[in-house]
Amino acid sequence: MTIETVSDLQEALRSQAYIADRGLAMAIYLSLKLRRPLFLEGEAGVGKTEVAKVIAGIRETDLIRLQCYEGLDIHHAVYEWNYTRQMLHIRLMEAQGERTTETELFGPEYLLRRPLLSAIETTDDGPPVLLIDEIDRSDEEFEAYLLEVLSDFQITIPEIGTIKASQPPIVILTSNRTREVHDALKRRCLYYWIDYPSFEKELEIVRAKVPEASDTLASQVTSFIQELRQADLYKLPGIAETLEWTAALVALDQEVLEPSVVDDTLGVILKYQDDIASIKGNGSRNIVRAIQSNES
Repeated sequence: MTIETVSDLQEALRSQAYIADRGLAMAIYLSLKLRRPLFLEGEAGVGKTEVAKVIAGIRETDLIRLQCYEGLDIHHAVYEWNYTRQMLHIRLMEAQGERTTETELFGPEYLLRRPLLSAIETTDDGPPVLLIDEIDRSDEEFEAYLLEVLSDFQITIPEIGTIKASQPPIVILTSNRTREVHDALKRRCLYYWIDYPSFEKELEIVRAKVPEASDTLASQVTSFIQELRQADLYKLPGIAETLEWTAALVALDQEVLEPSVVDDTLGVILKYQDDIASIKGNGSRNIVRAIQSNES
């Protein structure tokens, strides 16, 4: 599919079953055109990670994912040496009565490429999509290192030299905002906040992702989730939970919402016992009744 306009991109995203409003499509479009990293923030489960997956699908290129966590360092994110293979080489050379040089031990064949280096070493197949997922979970030291990588798209390995991308990767960074990411990193990116969707958009997503669900079930599930997001809960359900719940209800051969089944499956959409206890029973029955009353 040729993508020349934002509308073209929206259609391409839709072909991958990703429903994006014009604001998000505009951010993705500019990121691709300007070759700038795209920083996506929002609550968990609103579709941030999925953006990278569908872009890789549209561009028919590789998706390289770096999952961030506390304590993430250069050895797990960029590269490290294959010490086991190096030791085997040393022993083999000793058995043959030969000496091993440093150049032999620290060559490209002994290098274990982690996500960032893999994304920099692009191939003739075109630039990959580099997903740096949940950057807010990493330490500030790693965030500072990432600034250098995103500025020049190059990585320096002391034993080998500087490796520079011939084609910069398409970079998507995501954050659930568990902490504030430094402004210096955000300035290197285009930014977009993905919010919870409207009823109409979420219903369209459900129909695209779980087409086997009946129209009534899809509508009622979406309405129920929308109501939950107005409740005083510790953790509100995201789109991911909406889709998982719909799929679970379809697996249970449900055509409409039934209070008893809702109570039995609340653990699919709510992940804290206090939230489940506050909704289960009268709470869920009242929501289902209100939804069915509005339909009649």
